[in-house]
Amino acid sequence: MKLGSLKSGGRDGTLTIVSGDLTRRADAADIVPTLRQAIESWGAVEPLLRRRAELLEAGQWPDAKPFVSGDMASPLPRSFQWADGSAYLSHMRLVRKARGAELPPGAETDPLIYQGGSDIFLGPTDDIPSYDQSWGLDFEAEIAVIVDDVPRGTTAAQARGHIKLVMLCNDVSLREVMRPELQKGFGFFQSKPASAFSPVCATLDELGVAWDGGKLCLPLVSTYNGEWFGSPDAGADLAFDFPALIAHAARTRDLAAGTIIGSGTVSNDAYKEVGSSCLAEKRMIEIIEKGSTEIGFMKPGDAVRIEMFDARGASIFGAIDQKVVAA
Repeated sequence: MKLGSLKSGGRDGTLTIVSGDLTRRADAADIVPTLRQAIESWGAVEPLLRRRAELLEAGQWPDAKPFVSGDMASPLPRSFQWADGSAYLSHMRLVRKARGAELPPGAETDPLIYQGGSDIFLGPTDDIPSYDQSWGLDFEAEIAVIVDDVPRGTTAAQARGHIKLVMLCNDVSLREVMRPELQKGFGFFQSKPASAFSPVCATLDELGVAWDGGKLCLPLVSTYNGEWFGSPDAGADLAFDFPALIAHAARTRDLAAGTIIGSGTVSNDAYKEVGSSCLAEKRMIEIIEKGSTEIGFMKPGDAVRIEMFDARGASIFGAIDQKVVAA
């Protein structure tokens, strides 16, 4: 089952069910108005949503409408919590080297997570505002999951059952703001403006064998200004899967239903062959190989597209397709 939120309906959008091939949708507000409310009462409403999704898939829902990505907000237009990891060590090594930092102690055994801003998310086709080109605007292609209520102390094994929905993310970053901010030793804030998520999120059964219980094992494809930029496999070289990240986040606190957990920028050790999921990584690779980089950060007019395809070549979540505009 695939779900999304129409931009209409206020700050939390309006829940809609989307066909597997991303061509049609069925309104679902009569079952539950928003995805936030749905995930908070998942046990009760999921069977009702699934029944309507089955009718839509069979062509038997009488009021089906065309699916248009531009009508969609992020699946959760806002959330009570957005916790993003850095679970790909190859990415950590490259971007930290770019700012003259080593991997933190225990990075290979203990997940790294920060709490991002979740009060506002950009829609999947919304423009990315650029306020100051000196801030070093970058995209970061990621995988994210939405959980139901996770009690404090949940183990990784238990966390598997709390993962309800999967989606893609563009975790927008300001690299030149990030460097001095992190040197203060208090984490990200100004360097992390609003992120964007894919037009739809999907239940685990929709992903088939690509979901192995803890991670999504398919390439994540990024194009930059219309040209291929990278397609690293989201299931490869992942130091911490989603159950491990959730257990880490829930070690000392409950996680409310609707909490979003991100993987961090998808990256493979074989980055020369598969490319990258952010500009900072590509810049560092050039510096390593050539001693300098000609790759700049994003500026008005630049565009990024992030998408994942199934074994048949069909888009799973729709595309995050954004353009940078001067603000």
